[in-house]
Amino acid sequence: MIAALVTAALVAVLVAGCGMRVPSDPDGTLERVRGGELRVGISHNPPFTHLAAGAEPTGVEVELVEGFADELNASVTWVAGSEAALVQGLEDGNLDLAVAGFRDDSPYVDEAGSTRPFLETEDSAGGKISHVMLTPMGENAFLVELETYLAEATS
Repeated sequence: MIAALVTAALVAVLVAGCGMRVPSDPDGTLERVRGGELRVGISHNPPFTHLAAGAEPTGVEVELVEGFADELNASVTWVAGSEAALVQGLEDGNLDLAVAGFRDDSPYVDEAGSTRPFLETEDSAGGKISHVMLTPMGENAFLVELETYLAEATS
């Protein structure tokens, strides 16, 4: 017990001494996006996301993303694709965020960072469906900033 406390204290001192911020983004997503460009992958899944030829995306999640971008003073660049292509874009570093009405039980949540559920809906049998957005794995400062925004915007 005492050894664990000493180890925890030592780690805290070392992290503080290194100037390391927790949470952090190894790839600098939050820092790059703030005042810059938020690259968002989107797949058609009304009412969460709606894509129509020649029109800007719409939907519940689109409005949330645009509000988040405003908070970061960032412009949004939408990139349409299949859910699998969006997750690949996150893994490759080509996207900062993916929206498509993703559920918290989607297999993609194991391949990307995932917000806490920010919206709940019901399936046809009355069961609860929890919705999440996906981010690049390990970009924790960005994820915390997004989750903070979602908690405020959806409460």
